[in-house]
Amino acid sequence: MRCVIARFPFDLTKSGVLESMKGIKPEPVTGESVIIGRRTYPAKQVGQVVTRQDRRDFSAGEVLRAMTRLGFTCRGLPDADAHAPGLSPVQQASALLGTPVAV
Repeated sequence: MRCVIARFPFDLTKSGVLESMKGIKPEPVTGESVIIGRRTYPAKQVGQVVTRQDRRDFSAGEVLRAMTRLGFTCRGLPDADAHAPGLSPVQQASALLGTPVAV
């Protein structure tokens, strides 16, 4: 599959990505991630290994789009407000709207 990462075209295949990531130890995941095999890698680490470019040259979103199109499972940043424990959907909506302003 042809994709563009950091304005450079790459011909990536699922088997090629699997081969590139073989033997690479995953770094701690703090944001977006890609599941390759049974391991979860940070998106920027995958992009660096696959493209051989510096991590500052591309965004995690570019890597996630490419890996999703190849069939890998990708995870974005967790939504902190959506997972408020113990709140009903109505209470969550009320919390997002905030308190009314007194006039």
